[in-house]
Amino acid sequence: MIDEIPVHRPFEAFQEFVLGCKLNWTRQMFPVLRQRYEEAVAAEVAAGRPAPTTPADVQALIGDDTTTRFFGWYERHLQRMKYSGRHGLAVHYGQHREALVRELGVSVPERLLQLDPDFVQPEYYVSIDIHQHPGGVWSDEIAGYVYERGAKSTAPLLDKAASLHHRFTAEVLARATTPVKRVADLGCGFGGSSQPFYVDHPEMDVVGVELSEPCLRLAARRAAEEQARNVVFRQADAADTGLEAGEYDVVTSTMMLHEMPPSHIEKVLEESYRLLAPGGLSIHLDFLTGDEPFKRFIHNGHSKRNNEPFMPPLNAMDIDAAHRRAGFDGVEVIPFAEMPGALSPDNKAWRFPWVMIVAHKAA
Repeated sequence: MIDEIPVHRPFEAFQEFVLGCKLNWTRQMFPVLRQRYEEAVAAEVAAGRPAPTTPADVQALIGDDTTTRFFGWYERHLQRMKYSGRHGLAVHYGQHREALVRELGVSVPERLLQLDPDFVQPEYYVSIDIHQHPGGVWSDEIAGYVYERGAKSTAPLLDKAASLHHRFTAEVLARATTPVKRVADLGCGFGGSSQPFYVDHPEMDVVGVELSEPCLRLAARRAAEEQARNVVFRQADAADTGLEAGEYDVVTSTMMLHEMPPSHIEKVLEESYRLLAPGGLSIHLDFLTGDEPFKRFIHNGHSKRNNEPFMPPLNAMDIDAAHRRAGFDGVEVIPFAEMPGALSPDNKAWRFPWVMIVAHKAA
């Protein structure tokens, strides 16, 4: 069992060091970079030249700046250290593979897990080690554990990862216009996004849909620990779930859309519409920067440094038009506060451009 893994002080210290560096990058380096950019823009305007309007303009203006280059290098290599350094997550959990596999091998109630032995992963999903996670989150039987631990420092300003999922769940339920009895959580990963629904709302029936078998096995393991009876984790593509049409009051995802190409996003929106009952809510939590060139420059850079190539294409999509093609009457994009004060003008730290992409199926 995972409890058999002893506390390893060098590993814990290494991960705390990486997190501390990431906090410095977030709280100290980013505001300095933003200030240097604003100073450079002011100098351009004073010289009679136009301010940047595209990420390419920002790159041309500050791309060779030492702070810009170090900011990008630091982010890339902190993520590499987190997963693959001497005491990286993949390295550490690999040393305890036997105990972790043994835990995953403990049977869970059959109702919790639906795996497809003939399932074929989409090409886009297996073609890159997303997040710099070695082998991705699908290829290693213990990848779910690595991903679960890694998620705790994805957004370093959060006190605990669970708080984000609980905050989003509250937003989802506040925007539902019909009673919520059935929830489809697309791209549920290791189950963290599904848990607030099935634990805090036992009256709901929840289906977590995910590509990765290792993540699904861990999600079911965690649900068994909660003695949950109202959730099932199902291996399927979010674009083709195989679930019943018109049976769900809410279809949701968390940080999934930016990890697939636009053509697949279109299919996910169509599937969301198909799954919803009349009056049902489609709500996807993801990242959209808007048109501000500096934010797009930073976001596009993160996409390259973190092996997430579909972030810029998502940002370039006409989200409203895509929803209308899927059958919705339109969409609302609402900023999401992942923690108290996140959206305050006084918050100068780096953060993901969280938004809720909200649409309702006509009643």
